[in-house]
Amino acid sequence: MTATQDAGTPDAAVPATPATAPIPRPGAARTALTLGAFVAIGPLTIDMYLPALPAIGRDLMTTSATVQLTLTGTLIGLALGQLVIGPLSDAFGRRRPLLAGTALHVLASLLVLVAPNIAVLGGLRLLQGIGAASGAVIALAVVRDLYDGRAAATMLSRLFLVLGAAPVLAPTIGGEILRFTTWRGVFAFLAGYGVLMLVVGWATMRETLPPERRRSSGVRGTLRVYRGLLRDRTYVGLILVAGLTMAGLFSYVSGSTYVYQRQFGLDEQQFGLLFGAGAFWLIAATQLNPLLLRRWSPQQLLVAGTVAGALAGAALVVLAGTRTGGLPAVTGALWAVLFACGLALPNAPALALSRHGEAAGSAAALLGAVQFGVGALVSPVVGLLGNDAVAIGLVVVTALVLAIAVLAVVVRPWQLPVPEEAAAA
Repeated sequence: MTATQDAGTPDAAVPATPATAPIPRPGAARTALTLGAFVAIGPLTIDMYLPALPAIGRDLMTTSATVQLTLTGTLIGLALGQLVIGPLSDAFGRRRPLLAGTALHVLASLLVLVAPNIAVLGGLRLLQGIGAASGAVIALAVVRDLYDGRAAATMLSRLFLVLGAAPVLAPTIGGEILRFTTWRGVFAFLAGYGVLMLVVGWATMRETLPPERRRSSGVRGTLRVYRGLLRDRTYVGLILVAGLTMAGLFSYVSGSTYVYQRQFGLDEQQFGLLFGAGAFWLIAATQLNPLLLRRWSPQQLLVAGTVAGALAGAALVVLAGTRTGGLPAVTGALWAVLFACGLALPNAPALALSRHGEAAGSAAALLGAVQFGVGALVSPVVGLLGNDAVAIGLVVVTALVLAIAVLAVVVRPWQLPVPEEAAAA
């Protein structure tokens, strides 16, 4: 699809490339599994050490708010890394940047094993995020290389099935590791997983961006492409909506360990199991999405997800603020938030990337940078508001009400073209 600016106006800063022979598509299941395994490096890096946050604070003699900043560092790394790796993947192909970023993640994970204080840990978490960014951005670019329209939204939903296993398993694995070793053992596991993915990627990951479609234009050219993307009002609105929706998810990731362990008294293993059970609802929504796409457009599902998420967040604030229903009520409201986010998350990126196929790496990078950049801002906000269920609910409501406003004022989804049914084949 030719890059567009607004209501079908061509984007002069992102010129169309000459027509080339279509890239043969590998099996959808294999593609989703491989890409999902690489993307999972990010969620594993974020979520696996959550049960250990209180232990890290005690071991390194620092406060819970300071420990949460190591999560912020990871998210900043994921955001900045994508801004660099995305254009590199447009210039050099998808495969090499993916493997290089994964290798950086392995190195940073190994260095955490000897981190002497919270400052060094924070810096290494930043490097981990930069390395993990390669999987996050390149997976989206590969999907855009191979699919479009409803087919892209469907593929992203399949990707989220694999990706969803990471937050389900990560805190549980982390909690089990803590039974036998210290929090540093979590990072040893991450290093081992990264090495495994290097082997898998080297053996199975093929290039989806042929040389004739690559865009090697240096720093100025990269900035020119980003400037062109930012001139597309609808694209900017969609990535803002994606980022604000991700804020709801990251408020849960950042604050849930304190809600479940400090507010309700669960231990590390119980937290891991309950956190994983919540992620089930996120997965369920993403897998329901392809079925819903047969009847409704991605635009309609995006609107429905953001509205439902705002309502669920408001319910969380009321239930937690009035202490109505205890742990079951708070948990149910949190799961409703995750389900609503799961409806919105595959559709916002699919709609945004469909507008800029000729610069898919850069477009995916900007999208991912906004998502994880918002997440980096959200994590300390939840801490400042008290690290409890009310704090999570307030962030969710604020973020998703803003997302609804951006949809109504900037994106105007009723004006977007509906992807052709044939694209879903």
